[in-house]
Amino acid sequence: MKVLVIGGTLFIGKLLVEELLKEGHDVAVLHRKPKHDFARRVENLMADRNDAEALREVLSGRRFDVVFDNVYDFDRGTTAAQVEATIRACGDRISRYIFMSSVAAYGDGLNHKESDPLAPDYHPIPYAGHKATTERLLFRMHATSGLPVVTFRPPFVYGPRTNYYREQFIWDRLRAGRPIIIPGDGHRLMQFAYVNDLVTAMIRSMDEPRAVGEAFNIGDPKPVTQVELVEKLARVANIEPTLVRVPRDVIAQAGGSVYTEPFYFGEYYDLPPITENIGKVTRVLKMKLTPFEVGLKETYKWYVRNHKPRTAGFEFDDKVLATARTGSALSV
Repeated sequence: MKVLVIGGTLFIGKLLVEELLKEGHDVAVLHRKPKHDFARRVENLMADRNDAEALREVLSGRRFDVVFDNVYDFDRGTTAAQVEATIRACGDRISRYIFMSSVAAYGDGLNHKESDPLAPDYHPIPYAGHKATTERLLFRMHATSGLPVVTFRPPFVYGPRTNYYREQFIWDRLRAGRPIIIPGDGHRLMQFAYVNDLVTAMIRSMDEPRAVGEAFNIGDPKPVTQVELVEKLARVANIEPTLVRVPRDVIAQAGGSVYTEPFYFGEYYDLPPITENIGKVTRVLKMKLTPFEVGLKETYKWYVRNHKPRTAGFEFDDKVLATARTGSALSV
């Protein structure tokens, strides 16, 4: 098949392109840079996907069987209108439009099924609102014009070559013999999706007739608490962790951030929990999910071989720990 991957040069997209090539597909990558790191047979299309005119110009005269819409602009947002402009630019001959959404599309809450309502357009977190609004648009287009859409709603995606400082944040500290700061009581639930499983599901949805018009939750069926996550990461590294619970207000007063440096528990990791039920994806796409511990082992192997610490030291950790001790608001 002739396949377009929008955002194919990092983490999920890079693995997706590699797997598509292994299966013999003719692949083009659309991104904002003049070149990519793939073989020459991968066509390079340069455009800002948020720029409708640039999209029309670069895609003019090209036809694709399948489009993977795999990118979100965290600086400016990517709206439903911009996704619709992408679809219009791709023409009316596509057999699948596969959109990367997120568990965040539910807005909040636990144990979501694919049939649950999504977040409102006006959700205070733009990312959640954009994903939910875009999915509503896509399924309206499916109902009114037959757009062959498939969407995926993963929680935290992990695996080799991740471009987010998450598991590696904690492994850096474990390997350095550092205590791990646990925000609050550490009971917030977290759910994870292994990147290999996500890519497998995306590729299978290309030619599975029952996937058209469907959304899929995908991830490990069992959420874990923040403390359980650290314990699992420590077990993979064969290190006994030292956990230090610090109230979130103490962390905030010290300047800690969920979204930008200085992180205190990894990038985006300390968010209010949103979890989902998993099952439909395995039934419809006939796939078996990788156990969390197995995926973590593979991720740790990559980390040991390739990862370089992203911070020069642990000054912020020390500041938080010192502040917590001074205020007697620390528990181990």
